Amino acid sequence: MGKRINKLKKIRIHREGTQELFLGAIAIVAIAFLLFHFFETVIPFWIFIIIFGTAWFLALNFYRCPIRYFNGDTSRLVVAPADGRIVVIEETEENEYFHDKRLMISIFMSPLNVHANWFPVDGKVKFVHHQDGNYHKAWLPKASEENEHADIMITTPEGEDILVRQIAGAMARRIVTYAKKDEECYIDEHLGFIKLGSRVDVFLPLGTEVCCRMEQPTTGDQTVIAKLK
Repeated sequence: MGKRINKLKKIRIHREGTQELFLGAIAIVAIAFLLFHFFETVIPFWIFIIIFGTAWFLALNFYRCPIRYFNGDTSRLVVAPADGRIVVIEETEENEYFHDKRLMISIFMSPLNVHANWFPVDGKVKFVHHQDGNYHKAWLPKASEENEHADIMITTPEGEDILVRQIAGAMARRIVTYAKKDEECYIDEHLGFIKLGSRVDVFLPLGTEVCCRMEQPTTGDQTVIAKLK
């Protein structure tokens, strides 16, 4: 437990957005200063402040990263790897790694959601693989296989392999994955980050108990979506 606590990442504004937010704030202040001092009317100044100030606060909301801890025993639990809503709960044929049927649970993230991703289970990272692809709308079934995605295979302490797939959507153009091969990973740790609208799939063994429902809102690192048998 001590090792697990020591590895937790405490981030309030996600590091993926720190530079963009800082540079954006400087640019807005500088341009606002010029508009205020070089125009006889303050109308251009206020129009600029309202439009770009709103855009900056939307970006701030997008890059927020609340500090979260899962309360309770994590053994055999699968927690939501992302904020969003459940868009898929189905058995599917996974032919890339498992070559058999798996239970797939998918979470769609809108641009208004927190876009940090968490590990859904405790275990060890078996491999990380990035695949280039298309940018279909993330909630479409074909997005899981055809869109750009990153696959993270995690072996649980009980020896079961769980596949987590970060998927780029129509607006998302950057997938960041922090998971590294052979590293131990824990619920409460950040797995990665996806910019703008996107999706995360979790592939689980058949017989896993589903603890969520379609269209259910999820909170990353908090909502229990399944229990391994």
